[in-house]
Amino acid sequence: MTPPAPTAYTLRRAREESDLQACFQVRKDVFVAEQRVPEDIEYDAHDATAAHVLAIAADGTALGTGRLLHGADAAAKTGGDLAVGSLGRLAVTREARGLGVGAALVRAIEDQARELGLTAVDLHAQTHALGFYERLGYVAYGPEFRDAGIPHRAMRRDLGTV
Repeated sequence: MTPPAPTAYTLRRAREESDLQACFQVRKDVFVAEQRVPEDIEYDAHDATAAHVLAIAADGTALGTGRLLHGADAAAKTGGDLAVGSLGRLAVTREARGLGVGAALVRAIEDQARELGLTAVDLHAQTHALGFYERLGYVAYGPEFRDAGIPHRAMRRDLGTV
């Protein structure tokens, strides 16, 4: 029998190497193992400059992660606008899904974006997750496209809105 999922967790910016490795392990578990994203495309040069956020249980178990690209790294993904960040690699472990970890990670990444002076956040959502992001204030735009063989839509949230 699987033990119940932990309900108490904290969020923090992943600055230490051990936190970054925990972020990468969550991504490997979710994207590479569960969703079959090739490992060689899951990690990229943006990982070195992105702001990573980690959700961690009271017992030290990593529950979820996400990253924010900003500056030139984000502009390449958001149409050249340096005032727009790019939220990506949002992943929550199977055991932690349904606990609000994903929404908390999105809000923490948006807080990071505000601290950097960004006015909006873009993301590429897997189409099955559109409703999740819509509930958080994101609006889809443009056509559906495939990334790592998975259907996605671009979405944006203006950070001036609640």
